Amino acid sequence: MARNAEKAMTALARFRQAQLEEGKVKERRPFLASECSELPKAEKWRRQIISEISKKVAQIQNAGLGEFKIRDLNDEINKLLREKGHWEVRIKELGGPDYARVGPRMLDHEGKEVPGNRGYKYFGAARDLPGVRELFEKEPAPALRKTRAELMKEVDAEYYGYRDEDDGVLLPLEAQYEKQAVLEAVQKWRTEKESCLSGDKHLEEEEEENIYSVHKEEPDDDESREEQEGEEGGVSFIAHVPIPSQREVEEALVRRKKMELLQRYASETLQAQSQEARTLLGV
Repeated sequence: MARNAEKAMTALARFRQAQLEEGKVKERRPFLASECSELPKAEKWRRQIISEISKKVAQIQNAGLGEFKIRDLNDEINKLLREKGHWEVRIKELGGPDYARVGPRMLDHEGKEVPGNRGYKYFGAARDLPGVRELFEKEPAPALRKTRAELMKEVDAEYYGYRDEDDGVLLPLEAQYEKQAVLEAVQKWRTEKESCLSGDKHLEEEEEENIYSVHKEEPDDDESREEQEGEEGGVSFIAHVPIPSQREVEEALVRRKKMELLQRYASETLQAQSQEARTLLGV
């Protein structure tokens, strides 16, 4: 049995088609939407474009067409989408409905738009083409760093080790090691005691060096090298600065007291005379 396509190519079928189309002129869609001045025809051409887009979107779903065919189909779909937009603008100018606002957008949402390349969309198998798949892959978001306040919320007693003994594991281990350390210390003490009593080994105890003691040297100046003994242990040290004696301190206090009394009760003339007298006497 012949196929439908072969039946359509027979001479009888072509003759019958010619009779039906006799006297009819097939109208072509205008190249520019602005060339159409009738609203019904503008809507007709818009429906025709939508029909062509639907057919091509169905074809591009087949990934076995090949890379070049898929790219060509995707370009044609985007071209028809732009042309449909022009006809919608023309329909609005002629007083028709605003399809850009109230019309269905299913065809526009069939494809994905590449970020940064507004208007061009990829449909069906075109999304998996080499170089296109990478465009839709989102970069992983960088890990957010916690602030100091957020970090401090996680700091509790367990952070400082106050709850290490609550698990019941640490205390038995510590007791075991403590017992072992005590046994080793006792064994060492017994060994040393036995060796000391038997005379096999004489323990020599070295005196610890006193870090506070200093070697006595001949002082260059009696006042700057005066030695003092501490209250505890009789530790001696050397003064590296001149230290006044008790008598010198008392004389300095008396002079200071005299100066205060002179400044409070004596006149300026008397103070000047007193200063001259001290200067002459070398006091």
